[in-house]
Amino acid sequence: MEQHLHRRFSPLNLLLISINGMVGSAWLFAPLYAARIAGPYAIYAWVIGGIITMLIALTFAELSVFLPIAGGSSRFPQLSHGALASFIMSWIAWISSLTMAPIEVQAVLQYASTYFPSLIHLQNSIPILTPFGMMWATIIMLMLCIVNIASFKGLVRFNALLFSFKIIVILLTILCLIHTKFQPLNFMTADVHSFNAIAHAILSAVAAGGIAFAFTGFKHGVELAGETKNSRIAIPVAIVGSIFICLLLYIGLQIAFVGALPATSLQFGWSKVAFSGDVGPFAGIAAGLGLVWLLKLLYVDAAVSPLGAGLIFVTSTARILYGMSKNGYIPKLFSKLNKEHFPVYAIFLNFVIGMFLFLPLPGWQAMVSFLVSAMVIAYAMGPIALLCLRLQLPNETRNFRLPAANFLCAIAFYFCNLISYWTGWDTIWKLAIAIVIGASLFMVAYARGKISKDQLGARSVFWITPYFAGLVLISYFGSFGGTGAIPFGWDFLVIGIFSLVILYLAVITRMGVIRGQYDLYKSEELAVGTGT
Repeated sequence: MEQHLHRRFSPLNLLLISINGMVGSAWLFAPLYAARIAGPYAIYAWVIGGIITMLIALTFAELSVFLPIAGGSSRFPQLSHGALASFIMSWIAWISSLTMAPIEVQAVLQYASTYFPSLIHLQNSIPILTPFGMMWATIIMLMLCIVNIASFKGLVRFNALLFSFKIIVILLTILCLIHTKFQPLNFMTADVHSFNAIAHAILSAVAAGGIAFAFTGFKHGVELAGETKNSRIAIPVAIVGSIFICLLLYIGLQIAFVGALPATSLQFGWSKVAFSGDVGPFAGIAAGLGLVWLLKLLYVDAAVSPLGAGLIFVTSTARILYGMSKNGYIPKLFSKLNKEHFPVYAIFLNFVIGMFLFLPLPGWQAMVSFLVSAMVIAYAMGPIALLCLRLQLPNETRNFRLPAANFLCAIAFYFCNLISYWTGWDTIWKLAIAIVIGASLFMVAYARGKISKDQLGARSVFWITPYFAGLVLISYFGSFGGTGAIPFGWDFLVIGIFSLVILYLAVITRMGVIRGQYDLYKSEELAVGTGT
């Protein structure tokens, strides 16, 4: 008898999961990195990042309500464009999500090293796990996996506990710093003054300062849609509500951070702001202000926040792998469930591969840039799939419908490409290598007969190839780490035209008859039971 996931996440469960997955190490680092890049203008970067993410998220909200199945990132492309597009987009979504839990666990150990120095040693100023630290990384990763496979109620309760603690600490931090020391003059001090320089700094902060990274948790609602009760309400509330709530928290943190900085921290400019001897900027400020109780609370939360985000990424990343297994890209073993109806083998595989990612990493900010670039490429499939599925299945009921879809999907796709471009050439060329590896794995699977010609969707080549090649070329010639042949300002126009052309090619090369595949997905949705 075929096993099925259970619909058991309530709207509140899904909202808390999305927020908990969104508020990880980003709140501890991003206000500092964003301020280094954009100074006091980082506040505008948060607003821009939140609005862009909200628009992209709305496309996934319609898709996930229309077809609430597990691992949507890997399955919507299968329906709209076939196996080739689906595999590549699934691969990108998976490798970016897979990396998140190890990064958050490493953040936990980095903060813990304040009290236990034997966990971390510095190598070229980059914190690297010692053998003792690697042992604890293994224990924490195993703990996150065990919580994910042992009990649904345990997962929900542990998530709620971590959520409550970290939100209380964030609110206390904002209120305490603003009350203790708030210097309005800091908001009038900047490293750059021309409009172009300010705009460039703000946009760089969105992509490379951890801001886009901070909003990645909205996808948890997409991946867990197949296990959600009352999806018509739960999914839009979780996806859009989590972004709105976190945007307010992040703006508050950025304002508190900028206002609390002492004048001595700004004497060499925003780009030189640093806190020697501390593991986080808020801890550094609290120590400087003599707020010992807040400092201790921040050190505890510095471990709890990444731990909560890591827990949720273990949950949702397994659903991407589950969806890939359901699509036939990887062995069926990884869509098998345990008695608690969790994809235990998918969780275990992610654990094994994730452990290899604890090898020396090039620092939090560099890893964030790579992950953001990969994630927004996966996001780009949202507006594309929405437009295609509306054309392919025009008469199906849609309980959540995005208004002005043609216009908003074009804007969302444009924003995805802009954020990817803003991460810079040094990130894009590494992402290109990852895409080539994924395409090579697909060709091996196809050559071995694992994917039939009927599933292939070979016409996708005519938009996927120019899409990735175009992104690489524009980045190489652009003004964000490239040669600068495309000046800042003109690159917006270039990417706009490029985005419209690729979106048009993606829509006209969609799959033709998809009724059979759609009915298969619908039968899977209807077969999902209700669990507690």
